[in-house]
Amino acid sequence: MIERCRSGLFVAWGNAFLAGQVSLDEAAAAVAHPDETHRVVGVSDEPEPVIVAFGRLRGLGVTGLRLVLPVPGDPLGLPGPPAFNEHAVEAGEAVLTVGGEPLGIVPEVEPYGPVGDQGAYVTWRAEPVNPTWATPEPTLPEAEQELVEALRAATEELARLDLARWRPELAEALSAIRRHDGGVEKLPPGYPPRARRVLGLAERVGAIAALARQDEGAAVSVTEMAARAAVLRPVERSARRARVAAYNAVVR
Repeated sequence: MIERCRSGLFVAWGNAFLAGQVSLDEAAAAVAHPDETHRVVGVSDEPEPVIVAFGRLRGLGVTGLRLVLPVPGDPLGLPGPPAFNEHAVEAGEAVLTVGGEPLGIVPEVEPYGPVGDQGAYVTWRAEPVNPTWATPEPTLPEAEQELVEALRAATEELARLDLARWRPELAEALSAIRRHDGGVEKLPPGYPPRARRVLGLAERVGAIAALARQDEGAAVSVTEMAARAAVLRPVERSARRARVAAYNAVVR
Protein backbone atom coordinates (compact mmCIF):
# COMPACT_ATOMS: atom_id res chain seq x y z
CA MET A 1 0.00 0.00 0.00
CA ILE A 2 3.03 2.29 0.22
CA GLU A 3 3.17 4.08 -3.11
CA ARG A 4 6.46 3.72 -4.97
CA CYS A 5 8.04 6.92 -6.28
CA ARG A 6 10.35 6.10 -9.20
CA SER A 7 11.43 9.73 -9.62
CA GLY A 8 12.34 9.80 -5.93
CA LEU A 9 14.60 6.80 -6.42
CA PHE A 10 16.15 8.40 -9.51
CA VAL A 11 16.83 11.60 -7.54
CA ALA A 12 18.13 9.94 -4.36
CA TRP A 13 20.47 7.42 -5.95
CA GLY A 14 21.50 9.86 -8.67
CA ASN A 15 22.48 12.36 -5.99
CA ALA A 16 24.39 9.68 -4.10
CA PHE A 17 26.31 8.77 -7.25
CA LEU A 18 27.04 12.41 -8.15
CA ALA A 19 28.34 12.99 -4.60
CA GLY A 20 30.58 9.90 -4.75
CA GLN A 21 28.61 8.09 -2.03
CA VAL A 22 27.74 5.02 -4.16
CA SER A 23 29.04 3.44 -7.33
CA LEU A 24 27.40 3.86 -10.71
CA ASP A 25 26.36 0.20 -10.65
CA GLU A 26 24.74 0.56 -7.22
CA ALA A 27 22.83 3.69 -8.24
CA ALA A 28 21.51 2.23 -11.48
CA ALA A 29 20.46 -1.04 -9.83
CA ALA A 30 18.58 0.77 -7.05
CA VAL A 31 16.66 2.92 -9.54
CA ALA A 32 15.63 0.00 -11.75
CA HIS A 33 14.68 -2.60 -9.12
CA PRO A 34 12.29 -4.41 -9.46
CA ASP A 35 11.23 -3.22 -12.93
CA GLU A 36 12.12 -5.12 -16.08
CA THR A 37 14.02 -2.38 -17.91
CA HIS A 38 14.74 1.35 -17.60
CA ARG A 39 15.80 3.46 -20.58
CA VAL A 40 16.61 7.18 -20.69
CA VAL A 41 15.71 9.15 -23.83
CA GLY A 42 16.83 12.70 -24.58
CA VAL A 43 20.11 12.95 -22.69
CA SER A 44 21.94 11.73 -25.79
CA ASP A 45 20.92 10.90 -29.36
CA GLU A 46 20.02 7.30 -28.53
CA PRO A 47 18.02 5.61 -25.74
CA GLU A 48 20.40 4.34 -23.09
CA PRO A 49 20.35 2.46 -19.77
CA VAL A 50 20.23 4.42 -16.52
CA ILE A 51 23.82 3.41 -15.76
CA VAL A 52 24.98 5.19 -18.92
CA ALA A 53 22.65 8.17 -18.49
CA PHE A 54 23.90 8.91 -14.96
CA GLY A 55 27.47 9.03 -16.19
CA ARG A 56 26.49 11.19 -19.13
CA LEU A 57 24.61 13.65 -16.88
CA ARG A 58 27.72 14.08 -14.75
CA GLY A 59 29.71 14.69 -17.91
CA LEU A 60 27.24 17.43 -18.87
CA GLY A 61 27.97 19.28 -15.63
CA VAL A 62 24.96 18.11 -13.60
CA THR A 63 25.80 18.33 -9.90
CA GLY A 64 22.49 17.27 -8.36
CA LEU A 65 18.90 16.19 -8.98
CA ARG A 66 15.63 17.47 -7.55
CA LEU A 67 12.22 15.83 -7.22
CA VAL A 68 8.89 17.43 -8.09
CA LEU A 69 5.51 15.79 -7.38
CA PRO A 70 2.92 17.94 -9.15
CA VAL A 71 -0.81 17.37 -9.36
CA PRO A 72 -3.47 19.37 -11.20
CA GLY A 73 -3.88 22.70 -9.42
CA ASP A 74 -0.71 22.23 -7.34
CA PRO A 75 2.41 22.38 -9.58
CA LEU A 76 4.87 22.19 -6.64
CA GLY A 77 7.81 23.90 -8.30
CA LEU A 78 7.49 22.99 -11.98
CA PRO A 79 9.79 25.21 -14.07
CA GLY A 80 8.11 25.27 -17.48
CA PRO A 81 7.82 25.35 -20.41
CA PRO A 82 4.12 24.42 -20.45
CA ALA A 83 4.66 21.24 -22.49
CA PHE A 84 7.04 19.84 -19.88
CA ASN A 85 4.73 20.88 -17.04
CA GLU A 86 1.87 19.00 -18.70
CA HIS A 87 3.98 15.85 -19.02
CA ALA A 88 5.04 16.08 -15.38
CA VAL A 89 1.52 16.67 -14.07
CA GLU A 90 0.23 13.74 -16.13
CA ALA A 91 2.90 11.48 -14.63
CA GLY A 92 2.52 13.00 -11.16
CA GLU A 93 6.30 13.12 -10.77
CA ALA A 94 9.47 14.35 -12.46
CA VAL A 95 13.19 14.97 -11.97
CA LEU A 96 14.96 18.31 -12.44
CA THR A 97 18.70 18.65 -12.92
CA VAL A 98 20.88 21.03 -10.88
CA GLY A 99 23.94 22.46 -12.63
CA GLY A 100 24.76 22.04 -16.30
CA GLU A 101 22.03 22.34 -18.90
CA PRO A 102 18.61 22.48 -17.20
CA LEU A 103 16.70 19.30 -17.97
CA GLY A 104 13.41 17.85 -16.81
CA ILE A 105 13.07 14.05 -16.83
CA VAL A 106 9.66 12.35 -16.68
CA PRO A 107 9.06 8.59 -16.32
CA GLU A 108 6.65 6.77 -18.61
CA VAL A 109 5.64 3.42 -17.13
CA GLU A 110 4.35 0.55 -19.27
CA PRO A 111 3.03 -2.23 -17.03
CA TYR A 112 2.68 -5.82 -18.18
CA GLY A 113 1.39 -9.06 -16.72
CA PRO A 114 -1.66 -9.92 -14.59
CA VAL A 115 -2.89 -7.71 -11.77
CA GLY A 116 -1.04 -8.60 -8.58
CA ASP A 117 1.98 -9.88 -10.48
CA GLN A 118 2.83 -7.00 -12.78
CA GLY A 119 6.19 -5.89 -14.06
CA ALA A 120 7.01 -2.66 -15.83
CA TYR A 121 9.09 -1.18 -18.61
CA VAL A 122 10.10 2.40 -17.78
CA THR A 123 11.18 5.09 -20.24
CA TRP A 124 12.63 8.31 -18.81
CA ARG A 125 12.11 11.22 -21.23
CA ALA A 126 14.46 14.17 -20.78
CA GLU A 127 13.73 17.58 -22.28
CA PRO A 128 15.04 21.14 -21.80
CA VAL A 129 13.32 23.21 -19.12
CA ASN A 130 13.50 26.81 -17.97
CA PRO A 131 16.63 27.52 -15.91
CA THR A 132 14.82 28.88 -12.85
CA TRP A 133 11.79 27.77 -10.92
CA ALA A 134 9.93 28.41 -7.69
CA THR A 135 10.35 25.69 -5.07
CA PRO A 136 7.49 26.01 -2.58
CA GLU A 137 8.73 23.19 -0.38
CA PRO A 138 9.11 23.20 3.40
CA THR A 139 12.31 22.56 5.31
CA LEU A 140 12.65 19.11 6.84
CA PRO A 141 11.61 20.34 10.33
CA GLU A 142 8.58 22.11 8.84
CA ALA A 143 7.66 19.05 6.80
CA GLU A 144 7.91 16.80 9.84
CA GLN A 145 5.64 19.07 11.88
CA GLU A 146 3.09 19.29 9.06
CA LEU A 147 3.10 15.51 8.71
CA VAL A 148 2.57 14.80 12.39
CA GLU A 149 -0.45 17.08 12.37
CA ALA A 150 -1.75 15.59 9.10
CA LEU A 151 -1.37 12.02 10.34
CA ARG A 152 -3.31 12.85 13.49
CA ALA A 153 -6.10 14.49 11.51
CA ALA A 154 -6.27 11.62 9.03
CA THR A 155 -6.48 8.85 11.61
CA GLU A 156 -9.05 10.78 13.64
CA GLU A 157 -11.17 11.28 10.52
CA LEU A 158 -10.98 7.59 9.60
CA ALA A 159 -12.06 6.68 13.12
CA ARG A 160 -14.88 9.24 13.11
CA LEU A 161 -16.26 7.87 9.86
CA ASP A 162 -15.88 4.33 11.20
CA LEU A 163 -14.64 2.89 7.92
CA ALA A 164 -13.80 -0.45 9.54
CA ARG A 165 -17.53 -0.96 10.16
CA TRP A 166 -18.01 -1.07 6.37
CA ARG A 167 -14.81 -2.91 5.44
CA PRO A 168 -13.25 -4.76 8.42
CA GLU A 169 -9.96 -5.32 6.56
CA LEU A 170 -9.29 -1.58 6.75
CA ALA A 171 -8.42 -1.77 10.44
CA GLU A 172 -5.65 -4.30 9.75
CA ALA A 173 -4.39 -2.32 6.75
CA LEU A 174 -4.27 0.91 8.76
CA SER A 175 -2.33 -0.83 11.53
CA ALA A 176 0.21 -2.09 8.96
CA ILE A 177 0.65 1.42 7.59
CA ARG A 178 1.25 2.78 11.10
CA ARG A 179 3.97 0.16 11.65
CA HIS A 180 5.68 1.04 8.38
CA ASP A 181 9.10 2.36 9.38
CA GLY A 182 11.07 3.42 6.36
CA GLY A 183 9.35 3.11 3.05
CA VAL A 184 9.64 1.11 -0.10
CA GLU A 185 12.51 3.42 -1.01
CA LYS A 186 15.44 3.50 1.39
CA LEU A 187 17.47 6.66 1.02
CA PRO A 188 21.11 5.99 0.11
CA PRO A 189 24.25 7.14 1.97
CA GLY A 190 24.65 10.89 2.23
CA TYR A 191 21.08 11.67 3.31
CA PRO A 192 20.56 12.94 6.89
CA PRO A 193 18.63 10.82 9.40
CA ARG A 194 15.85 13.40 9.53
CA ALA A 195 15.25 12.97 5.78
CA ARG A 196 14.81 9.23 6.32
CA ARG A 197 12.39 9.82 9.17
CA VAL A 198 10.36 12.40 7.26
CA LEU A 199 10.18 10.17 4.17
CA GLY A 200 8.94 7.20 6.19
CA LEU A 201 6.26 9.34 7.81
CA ALA A 202 5.27 10.85 4.47
CA GLU A 203 4.77 7.39 2.99
CA ARG A 204 2.53 6.39 5.89
CA VAL A 205 0.43 9.55 5.66
CA GLY A 206 0.11 9.19 1.89
CA ALA A 207 -0.91 5.56 2.21
CA ILE A 208 -3.58 6.38 4.78
CA ALA A 209 -5.03 9.04 2.48
CA ALA A 210 -4.96 6.67 -0.51
CA LEU A 211 -6.67 3.99 1.57
CA ALA A 212 -9.46 6.38 2.47
CA ARG A 213 -9.82 7.49 -1.15
CA GLN A 214 -10.24 3.89 -2.29
CA ASP A 215 -13.06 3.43 0.18
CA GLU A 216 -15.19 6.43 -0.72
CA GLY A 217 -18.11 4.10 -1.42
CA ALA A 218 -18.33 3.45 2.32
CA ALA A 219 -19.59 6.97 3.00
CA VAL A 220 -23.27 6.97 3.86
CA SER A 221 -24.08 10.39 2.46
CA VAL A 222 -22.89 12.99 -0.02
CA THR A 223 -22.17 15.31 2.90
CA GLU A 224 -19.91 12.74 4.55
CA MET A 225 -18.07 12.11 1.26
CA ALA A 226 -17.47 15.86 0.85
CA ALA A 227 -16.25 16.13 4.45
CA ARG A 228 -13.78 13.29 3.91
CA ALA A 229 -12.46 14.83 0.69
CA ALA A 230 -11.96 18.16 2.48
CA VAL A 231 -9.83 16.45 5.15
CA LEU A 232 -7.84 14.33 2.68
CA ARG A 233 -6.76 17.15 0.36
CA PRO A 234 -4.40 18.85 2.86
CA VAL A 235 -3.21 15.44 4.08
CA GLU A 236 -2.25 14.41 0.56
CA ARG A 237 -0.58 17.76 -0.08
CA SER A 238 1.48 17.57 3.11
CA ALA A 239 2.64 14.06 2.21
CA ARG A 240 3.75 15.19 -1.26
CA ARG A 241 5.55 18.25 0.12
CA ALA A 242 7.34 16.14 2.73
CA ARG A 243 8.50 13.60 0.17
CA VAL A 244 9.91 16.43 -1.93
CA ALA A 245 11.67 17.94 1.11
CA ALA A 246 13.17 14.56 2.06
CA TYR A 247 14.44 13.60 -1.38
CA ASN A 248 15.78 17.11 -2.03
CA ALA A 249 17.46 17.44 1.37
CA VAL A 250 21.00 17.08 0.01
CA VAL A 251 20.58 19.69 -2.75
CA ARG A 252 18.42 22.22 -0.88
